[in-house]
This record gives sequence, C-alpha cells and structure tokens, in this order.
Amino acid sequence: MALQLFNVLGREKQPFEALTEGQVSMYVCGPTVYDDAHIGHARTYVSFDVMVRWLRHSAWDVLYVQNLTDVGHLLDSGEDRILRKARQLQAGPMQVVETYTRSYFADMDALGVQRPDISPRASAHVPEQIEMIETLIRSGNAYDVAGNVYFDVTSHVGYGKLSNRVLEEQEAGSREAVRDEKRHPADFALWKRAEPEHILRWNSPWGIGFPGWHIECSAMARKYLGPTFDIHGGGIDNIYPHNENEIAQSECANDADFARYWLLVGSLMVLDDEGIPVKMSKSLGNFITVRDMLTRARPEALRAFVLGAHYGNPVTWSEDALAAAAAGQERLQGALRQTRQRMNNAAEGDEGNAFLPRLERARADFAAAMDDDFNAPRALAVLHDLTREVNTLLNSPAQPGLSTLAAIEALYSDLGAAVLGVVTSAEQEGGDGRREGDLVEMLIALRAEARVNRDYATSDRIRDELAGLGFVLEDGPGGTVWRREGA
Repeated sequence: MALQLFNVLGREKQPFEALTEGQVSMYVCGPTVYDDAHIGHARTYVSFDVMVRWLRHSAWDVLYVQNLTDVGHLLDSGEDRILRKARQLQAGPMQVVETYTRSYFADMDALGVQRPDISPRASAHVPEQIEMIETLIRSGNAYDVAGNVYFDVTSHVGYGKLSNRVLEEQEAGSREAVRDEKRHPADFALWKRAEPEHILRWNSPWGIGFPGWHIECSAMARKYLGPTFDIHGGGIDNIYPHNENEIAQSECANDADFARYWLLVGSLMVLDDEGIPVKMSKSLGNFITVRDMLTRARPEALRAFVLGAHYGNPVTWSEDALAAAAAGQERLQGALRQTRQRMNNAAEGDEGNAFLPRLERARADFAAAMDDDFNAPRALAVLHDLTREVNTLLNSPAQPGLSTLAAIEALYSDLGAAVLGVVTSAEQEGGDGRREGDLVEMLIALRAEARVNRDYATSDRIRDELAGLGFVLEDGPGGTVWRREGA
C-alpha cells in the first residue's frame, strides 16, 4: 500500500507524491519559547516525530525543519509574549529565549523526540523576512502605513482555502486590535512599528520595528525548503490565522504553491470543573508541563498515550487514560524483556520456527496502518495483538529457539522502539540512570545460586523482596524470567 495522507487542504485523503523522488521536505511550526512545554506540545511533536521516523524507516530521505519563534508572537492585547515573560522574570528577552529553548529541547529529548534537521530561529532570519515583505509591497500585496506593514488579504484569490473561511464573512483577527489604518479588518501585520519601550527592534525600510508572527514561518520555510515543499505540519489551533496567512503571503511572494500536504494535529483537551472538555493551553492556565508529567510517568507511557488516538483527532487527557496507556506500554515492554531474557539461554534449535510467518504478518499489518495516514493507534493495536501471542509462546512447554526469539526481538526493536518509541531498546530505567534490568538479573542469579546451595530462605527472601518492588519472577523450563506486576 502506498502512503496515503489526509490533506487538510481539500479535506480528503490523497496518495502521497513527493516533489523529488525518494525525498520528503517537511516544515512544522515549532514552539514560541517563552515558557516550559506542556503535554499539549508533547502530543504535537511526538506525533510528527513518529511520522518522520516512519518515513525514514520506509527509506525516504527526509529533511525536517521545525522553527523556534522568539519574536513577534503577540497576545490578544498586542503585547509580545517574549517581552511579557522578560518583564515577569526581570530578565532580558534573549535570556528568556535561551532558558526556554534549552528547556524545550530537554523535554523533547526526554520524550525520545528526535531533533529536527534544522531548528531555525525567527530572530536570526529577519533579513529574509524583510526581503519577502519588500517583494509583497512591490507586487501590490502589502502596504505600509506609518511604519506598520500589512498584507492585503483581498489581493490573494485563494485566501481562506485552508480554513474554509469566506473572506466577506471574516471579522477582525483576535490577535491584533483593529486599526483604522487597515484596509480590511482581516489584513494582518507583516512588520510592526516598534514603540520606544519595545526592546526587540530591527532597522528596516519602514523604520525601526519587528516582524509579525506569520511572515517568520514563510521566510524560514522558503530559505531551507524552497518556495514549494511537500508537507507542512502544526497544531489545528493555528489553522487560522497563522497557517492561512502563511499560505497567502508565501504564494504571493513566491508566485508558486506553498505546501502541498497539510497535516494538522488535533487539540489535547482536559476536563474543566463541570466535566466539559476544553483545550489545554497556557493562556487558560490548565496545562501540565512535560517536566512535571515525567516525574509521574515513563516517557514511553506518555508516548503510548499520545499515539493511542489518531493525530488528527482531539483527545482528552486524564490520569485514567494515562494509566491505561502505561499498562499497555508495560505489556509491550514485558514481552520484549522476556524475549531478551530467554535469548540468553535459548537453544540453537528452533521448535517455534512456525511463529515466523506470524511475525511477518504483524510487520505487514503495521506497515499498512502507518501508510494509512500514519495511523499509529492501529499500529499499536497490531503490536498488542502480537504481544498476546508472544506471551503464550514464551510460556509454552516447547520453548522457541534462538532464531525465533531473535526475530521477535527485532520486530519490537524495529517497530515498537525505532518507529513508535513506546518500548526501550536498551531497557534503561530508573531516575538515577541505573540499568534496572541488570540489577534484577543480578538478584535472580543470586537466587539461583542460593537454590543450588539449598538455601531456600535466601531464595524466598529475594523473590519476596522483588515482589514487594513490583517484579514477578517466573520459573520455567528456560530458566527464571521476570516481569513487572500487571504486565
């Protein structure tokens, strides 16, 4: 099955056809770095991480660009988010940017989100933004009023095509107060005049000022991916005005189509005091930071929660939902753990060789799911279905041989770890960085030695102590294996 993508531009599933054979150019709107990342950000960037992982697993050469917004993202009041945080912290704006850029990458690293190929900053690409604005003024798509430059939305025939908004019905954008100087209420700022107290300021042909939020992504996408590229990603909440404005200014400045496929991640919802789902956001103060969540849950469990719903759908956060995802993740991890343990003592013969076709079928089903618009929930279900059969096989009297065990281990490593990131490839666990599996194995070895010496009191004590810590020992024909309680 060829890769199919639900293209928000047109609202239909389409076969993916790259501009250049074997290569994928991809731009994703990154965070505004003025505060710690929350689990809504985790949902967005884990989703795109899995997309990129699958494309590369499928032999595509991916160039993945994800920007960092460090200027120009305004509040409804017109105040720059970076400057407001700087005043709160009594710090310089670039101190704020550096602090939360490091925090963002630390959080994403902890979640196993692989870093983009390029992470351009808006403030480092002001010349490119000025150049694009000059082009738009020359072409008649933008106009300067006393140092503020606006895009004329009526000059772009397709304005509203992504969000399905009719221009005549649109009111003024919520991110910026209506100015009498604007020709149309929906016209948006490409360049803002800097008042004397505004710290972030650059020289421009229109005076000292700073760029608008939307022009930043257009300029950076063009610089690194060209005027037209394959995939544009982001969160559904930015479809209007941000993504819509990106398209308008880019297509007018470049005289070319912008992104060919638009993949937008649904919102992460939380229940309010009345039990009604509302969007998690910093402005509402109902967010949970990634850093806080990772003190309560393993990163693989949080990834499993994210991937339990299709990326395009909204999903409601709850502790129960996370607990269910964590239990499912541990079942996958437990099957992989037992497989690795049994490989240590497996015979070269292979009585379980008949299981190999089942593994091939699982790989094919997983690929079909991921090629169907990156359907991670269905791909996860494939692994869960397989895990039930793997556990039955591992606990059967006729133990599988080394080649079957190696094939099982390879499947979990390839699909569960390398693609979805919901199981660990090295089983490194514990906040202090110790290899938990190695410690359990050492205690199992001490228990085995005690049993050989008929020291059953010590043997039972080791078993009971491990049980108290949540580890279950199972003695079988292939030796003793362990699993987490409930797995």
